[in-house]
Amino acid sequence: MDDQTRLEIEAAAFRRLRDHLRTRTDVQNIDMMTLTGFCRNCLSRWYQEEANARGIEMDKAEGREIVYGMPYAEWQEKYQTEASDAQKAAFEASPKAH
Repeated sequence: MDDQTRLEIEAAAFRRLRDHLRTRTDVQNIDMMTLTGFCRNCLSRWYQEEANARGIEMDKAEGREIVYGMPYAEWQEKYQTEASDAQKAAFEASPKAH
């Protein structure tokens, strides 16, 4: 596989992941962190860091809007729920990768 094809496939896979996470508003970030060690905020930070590394100015809010598909505050208002005691305990017990 040539580099351009690999890059296009990776970009397409990223967009599918981003779009999937946008539709799964029932899945809370705390659950993602507990199970996978990353969440939407991590993904948006990685996006922002890669843009910044390439000389593209992007702040945290812009990175989050790319991943969430809307301003973060709007997503929180519409979809974020208060973490339960069980969710908090599972998060605290999970391995911390970063």
